[in-house]
Amino acid sequence: MLQDKNPSKTDLSQLGEFGLIESLTKDIIINNASTLKGIGDDAAVLNFANQNTLISTDLLIEGIHFDLAYFPLKHLGYKSAIVNFSDIYAMNGKPTQLIVGLAVSNRFPLEALQEIYDGIKLACNIYKVDLIGGDTTSSRSGLILAPTVVGKVTPGKEVYRSGAQPGDLIVVTGDLGAAYMGLLVLQRENETFKANPQHQPDLTPYAYVVERQLKPEARKDIPPLLKKLNIQPGAMIDISDGLSSEIMHITRQSGVGAIIYANKIPIDPQTVLTAEEFNISELTAALNGGEDYELLFTIKQKDYDKIKHRKEFAVIGHITEEKGNYLITPANEKLQLKAQGWNALKT
Repeated sequence: MLQDKNPSKTDLSQLGEFGLIESLTKDIIINNASTLKGIGDDAAVLNFANQNTLISTDLLIEGIHFDLAYFPLKHLGYKSAIVNFSDIYAMNGKPTQLIVGLAVSNRFPLEALQEIYDGIKLACNIYKVDLIGGDTTSSRSGLILAPTVVGKVTPGKEVYRSGAQPGDLIVVTGDLGAAYMGLLVLQRENETFKANPQHQPDLTPYAYVVERQLKPEARKDIPPLLKKLNIQPGAMIDISDGLSSEIMHITRQSGVGAIIYANKIPIDPQTVLTAEEFNISELTAALNGGEDYELLFTIKQKDYDKIKHRKEFAVIGHITEEKGNYLITPANEKLQLKAQGWNALKT
């Protein structure tokens, strides 16, 4: 019989997601030579035959990660696959198979589950990933989606969070903050509808930001593009919890610091306009909003010329030898970055 060695209790919200992971996994021992990387990155790395295998999983839980009042089921299925594919691209790999765990309450009919799977299958078809199995069970607390993705990467080409070096440039793909603004729009319209069921929202002015929230895309174009440009990133991560949090993951695991420049962070004009409407800073959305599923990575300075004219990339800062993460404002103020992004364990 297992005995409680520590009768005192710690609230999970005090730990946060990554504190909890560290607490639960600090004593894990790797026993097999085939396990190159276990817990601690965007995906595990395994080595079978002549290629490394990547495995990752991301849970989506009703009431925590999504609200079915404004999240269509097909979009939810699509997004559940995409957020998992994104972890594989963040390792410089390619997703190949998907396994889906699904728990539902008795309020969901067959047709609802078919909609979810239609979204999953659409994502798999677009990204050329095989849906190879899964599991379903009942739930007393709503809908739970638990996909697991398997991918592959050429040995020696996998990219961890721990490879950033002083002097490296910090690069992001796409634009940031749109998904968070889309979430605020959907939440506002949902509250308006509850107050007045006759209200019919017009989301046309917010099409881009809403789509970034409901139907994100993973950056499948980036690993092959980096290969074409002959660039091997030093460290890489996908932006799911906000730019600030992701930079801090990289610098913490690499033992370095970072400086980024506010005026270099790419933000779409519709994100700016929507942020103004909500009276919040678009920079706050970009730094802390999350769910953009863009890639954040570091490269050597010698590789700058290879990307400087590419619209897919924006250089936003550099890695420093001195630890600490800082934002340089347009007024040339130096502010310390804080991890204020998504924390699923804090309610």
